[in-house]
Amino acid sequence: MKLNYKKVFFVGLAFFLISMFWQTYDSVITKILIDKFGLNQTWSGVVMALDNILALFLLPLFGGLSDKTNSKYGRRTPYIIIGTVVAAFAFVGLSFADSYQTAKIESETTLVQEYEDYSHEKEVMQGAILNKDGKTAMQVKFDNGDITLIEYNLWLVEYNLNLVRWGLQITDLKAEKDEEQAARDGGLFDGIATFFYNRWVEQTYQPMRDAVIDGGDGLTREEYSYWSDEIYDGIYDGNLSEKAWQMTAEKPGTFIVFFLVLLLALVSMATFRSPAVALMPDVTIKPLRSKANAIINLMGTFGGILSIAILALFGLSKLSYVAYTAAFVTVGVLMLVLLGIFLWQVREPKLVLERIEEEKQFGLTEEEEKTDEPVQEMSKEKRKSLGLILASVFLWFIGYNAVTTKFSDYAPKVLGMDFSLPLLIAQGAALVAFVPIGFLATKIGRRKTILIGITLLASCFLLASFIRDTGSGVTTILMYILFAFTGIGWATINVNSYPMVVELSKGSNVGKYTGFYYTFSMAAQILTPILSGILMDAFDRKILFPYAALFVAAAFITMFFVKHGDAQVIKKASTLENFDVDMD
Repeated sequence: MKLNYKKVFFVGLAFFLISMFWQTYDSVITKILIDKFGLNQTWSGVVMALDNILALFLLPLFGGLSDKTNSKYGRRTPYIIIGTVVAAFAFVGLSFADSYQTAKIESETTLVQEYEDYSHEKEVMQGAILNKDGKTAMQVKFDNGDITLIEYNLWLVEYNLNLVRWGLQITDLKAEKDEEQAARDGGLFDGIATFFYNRWVEQTYQPMRDAVIDGGDGLTREEYSYWSDEIYDGIYDGNLSEKAWQMTAEKPGTFIVFFLVLLLALVSMATFRSPAVALMPDVTIKPLRSKANAIINLMGTFGGILSIAILALFGLSKLSYVAYTAAFVTVGVLMLVLLGIFLWQVREPKLVLERIEEEKQFGLTEEEEKTDEPVQEMSKEKRKSLGLILASVFLWFIGYNAVTTKFSDYAPKVLGMDFSLPLLIAQGAALVAFVPIGFLATKIGRRKTILIGITLLASCFLLASFIRDTGSGVTTILMYILFAFTGIGWATINVNSYPMVVELSKGSNVGKYTGFYYTFSMAAQILTPILSGILMDAFDRKILFPYAALFVAAAFITMFFVKHGDAQVIKKASTLENFDVDMD
């Protein structure tokens, strides 16, 4: 038996373009919903959960339909053709709605100018960070000869002007809150509104006043930190998002078009995900499917990396009020090009016949029939382990998917950095780690390896909770390091979790247990964009990483008590098979 790597590569192009689409979707759509249309974190999370809601119903539906399809192009290829073409054109269509909304923002409001002004103000204020000797960052630069006296004095003037502007901004906000206070005193506020009003006064207004108005001689580290985290994130981002929402509420036509085209793209992608995944076992004999699946999953990883590289190439990974036309069109065109190569090289009916002939040649059909025995009822202890594994899957997907969904919005606004390179580093680190992770699992077992991965992932998220924008390259470097270990931690979990679920199955019901795995992982991915969004709206964006760390840490507890699902320690047939993992 020898795997036809060329054949598997071309079959895997379908999964490559699927991964490229979803990585772009997760990275860009959240930013458009929040920045361009003004949706809050909760409602943007609802929209981002739609793909998984649709997947719960459409993946099994179209997977089953493709099983029953009989065309001259095969069972799976028609779905791949129609789904890819419609999704690609719909994705390009999104660029027109996005560009139109961006043009409206530029022509009808001062949103873009405010965005640029506030970004500049933040850079100016960051020069006021004091070191241990009580000198500002700009003073240090002047002492070191990095800037001239004129440049230093210009910064000082602009810094003080910013303090005055923030004082006026606070005065305006105080007047607004006084009106709300009067409404509350008139009985128009309920208990919940009263709580949040008091919380605003206590946690936002008073510290803002103390730090900015009374801090005329320069901000201390603590005052600056509060200014950076609370005033900048709260007022700046909140004001711009509110103005974008006012535009959307007054003239919702563009958003309705954007949403309907987005829905069309999501449905189209769901129509061919299952057929594309099923094509590999259709054309590959069973003993070689592990290697084939490894190649396809590697191609999926590279598809995600290409998507991130495209966003970085066009400089779209940090900006908020910019048209994403270049990214949408590039991804859409690449999807069609890859589909063309797929159709040129993959003749499904011919490949299926070749697989059947190979099975006859090696006598695999009879062997499979002999092993098709009745499934024995699972023991109570194994059922308990299965439940704990699935609970762990649910918990770590809640934590991890919240970060992958919201990080494109979080990174520029909390950390002052682009989001593409950290994600790229995470993907690359995971890719490099697959082989040693597979080797480790064969030595110490899947469960212990997963526990190591959970510990690493939760630690990375916890440490990321304390990182803030300091106006220097330190923040960027720290996040790069943390995301490298995040990729390794997630890969460690992902390599071993799905095999633990199917290890508890009995031959003929592998599909059933695969369904269990996807049901719990998708349920988490439906819930977490909404739940994390609600918390980010109630508190602020900085709740994201503590939220993720908490749920991943909870997965350690459930996984710790798992007693079954580890395979016997057997070395895989080749290094490549270490990549044979579920890549959800």
